Amino acid sequence: MNNPEPVVILLADDDPDDRLLTIRALKRSRLRNEIYTVEDGEELMDYLHRRGPYTDPQRSPRPGLILLDLNMPRKDGREALEEIKSDPVLRRIPVVVLTTSNAEADILRSYDLGVNAFITKPVTFEELARVLQVLGDFWFEIVRLPSVDEA
Repeated sequence: MNNPEPVVILLADDDPDDRLLTIRALKRSRLRNEIYTVEDGEELMDYLHRRGPYTDPQRSPRPGLILLDLNMPRKDGREALEEIKSDPVLRRIPVVVLTTSNAEADILRSYDLGVNAFITKPVTFEELARVLQVLGDFWFEIVRLPSVDEA
């Protein structure tokens, strides 16, 4: 394993059912990772910048991977992605778009903004579990991630 410590996953998705299914699918794939959730892009940026309810690093540890939905209220995933990838510290955190969109424009814009991977959410739970198992194998077993910077 290239990453000796389990990597914290931060899931940004406004749909509570999607969050629950994603967490269940991640746990089903036996990942040892802690999973934290936020409901929109504003909350995501507050978490990453340790603002508001996210000031305590014990309760909001720096993520090693962000799973990002594109279509969220207040600040959507595209805006959050642009903000993350323009920040000199945050841009090192890998971001995987996990969204219902399969629009070519969303795919192109996401990569233009610096996303590390774009995944269209599968329709069934079984397919989602399989995709997240492969995602976990890739990001946590194969890829070497940068050290988490607590600064």
